[in-house]
Amino acid sequence: MNLNIAILPGDGIGPEIMKQGVAVLDAVAEKFCHQFSYEEALVGATAIDAVGDPFPETAYETCMRADAVLFAAVGDLKYDNDPTAKVRPEQGLLAMRKKLGLFANIRPVATFDCLLHKSPLKNDLLKGADFVVIRELTGGMYFGEKYQDNDKAYDTDIYTRPEIERILKVAFEMAMTRHRHLTVVDKANVLASSRLWRQIAKEMEPLYPEVQTDYMFIDNASMRVLTDPRFFDVIVTENTFGDILTDETSCITGSMGLQPSSSLGEHTPLFEPVHGSWPQAKGQNIANPLAQILSAAMLLEHFGLNQEGHLVRDAVNASLDANVRTPEIQVENGKKYGTEEVGAWIVNYIKNA
Repeated sequence: MNLNIAILPGDGIGPEIMKQGVAVLDAVAEKFCHQFSYEEALVGATAIDAVGDPFPETAYETCMRADAVLFAAVGDLKYDNDPTAKVRPEQGLLAMRKKLGLFANIRPVATFDCLLHKSPLKNDLLKGADFVVIRELTGGMYFGEKYQDNDKAYDTDIYTRPEIERILKVAFEMAMTRHRHLTVVDKANVLASSRLWRQIAKEMEPLYPEVQTDYMFIDNASMRVLTDPRFFDVIVTENTFGDILTDETSCITGSMGLQPSSSLGEHTPLFEPVHGSWPQAKGQNIANPLAQILSAAMLLEHFGLNQEGHLVRDAVNASLDANVRTPEIQVENGKKYGTEEVGAWIVNYIKNA
């Protein structure tokens, strides 16, 4: 298979983990006789510094030419620490999602048996947890009307029926491919936008009679995810709730450095780790590349390359079992591995499998 992949390393640790993701894709291409070509583009703080725009038109055009986008992370301390900044790296991420029509963010959450002890949760709660969070990505407060002065500010949480219907369709269909259990997370007891979500979900339920559908307020869901994660199969929720909930799920995997995601919609699909740019760790060779590598596996599987994606997952599992891990999940008193060493180990595993 020939694939043209847009590469967006972004900021902070982004270029370091992206290097490992691309190396894994190259190893897969060599082993399975595929042809992957890459076109790199600027995004985030790097793009602001270069051209004054966190998602310049050249980056958009690169993404639209590609079959898929492999993205790392955006964010920089000089913008985080300046509340008056008019242009921010994260605006590039939002613009990218909006312009590419990426309305469905899919984040799998699963445990690794050898890392159960790294979670703050009890092992008997975690073992066997395996669910997917589907987050609406282009609506809600992040994109609604905004206002701020010295005394007042607001963000409008707005959703339309078509926006809600299309993300719920993704969620119901995902549930049909798994254990046929869907949980709609909202705040319908307080928010009008959530009541519309729940109304439309209720209307769609009869279209998927095989799916057990239940409803949960976001505050209850935030607690339940940590106290009974095996209850869930597929969760669907709006943009803001999904952003918070999916970061919370890092307590289940033991590290945000293990969580990949895909964003699907109207144009080019995008694959990215869920963690941020961690600018404090930039250039130190300590960032965990596994979420980036697992995002590359999701990319492969999206195009039907399931054997290839499975091999990448096998390589990641083998590296963890062999204690080839970056510092945040390193075995106590074990051998130290950096970003590059973990990536090289996985590439070698793929080549010799």
